[in-house]
Amino acid sequence: MVESGELKPLKITCTSSDCGNNLHCFRTTKRMKQQGLDGTCRSCGARLVDWQRVHLRDLSDVTYTFDALKFEMIRHHFWHISLSQYAIRYAQRKGRKDLSQATENQIRRAVGPATLPFDGRQTPRETSPTANAIHYAQHATASCCRKCIEAWHGMPQGRTLSNQEIVYLSDLAMRYLLEKVPGLIPKDQKLRPPESAATAMRPISTKAHAN
Repeated sequence: MVESGELKPLKITCTSSDCGNNLHCFRTTKRMKQQGLDGTCRSCGARLVDWQRVHLRDLSDVTYTFDALKFEMIRHHFWHISLSQYAIRYAQRKGRKDLSQATENQIRRAVGPATLPFDGRQTPRETSPTANAIHYAQHATASCCRKCIEAWHGMPQGRTLSNQEIVYLSDLAMRYLLEKVPGLIPKDQKLRPPESAATAMRPISTKAHAN
């Protein structure tokens, strides 16, 4: 099993898996649902997540939720990569207070509506020059699209997310950001504008959570 450090640069998608390193994919197919295999790894069939426990959305049990997320290869990837310089400066420029509000606003706008024209493509990946810190957090905490939200957080597609659900997803994202970007200023203090996104993609080291 991969214990710590960053994954090698690979074309990792939501359906990628590396079961030999205990990195799986829990994106359920229609056939899996028909066979009663919901929540198992689509590659090896492993049952590793207590979905009933995760779907309680209990923030006092968030450590288990985060540990469970890291069993999935795409989530593990985002928990262990370094954020780009642009993404870190985005978070630092806003400070903790404004970043929290921006996170809630982005989640509400990007995944809150009942219907989305391009669900699955609305949250930029780390290779995009426009990917900000919140986008990293959304991928890491499975709040990047409604399919991932339904699978991981038990919030069905096809209806508007409630305010309580949006606040919960925002809280998960902020916990990720506070870990990946330590030392965020607590108040709305302004830093210099960041470098342009096109020239600020060089990763800088941050402390990543190790399993």
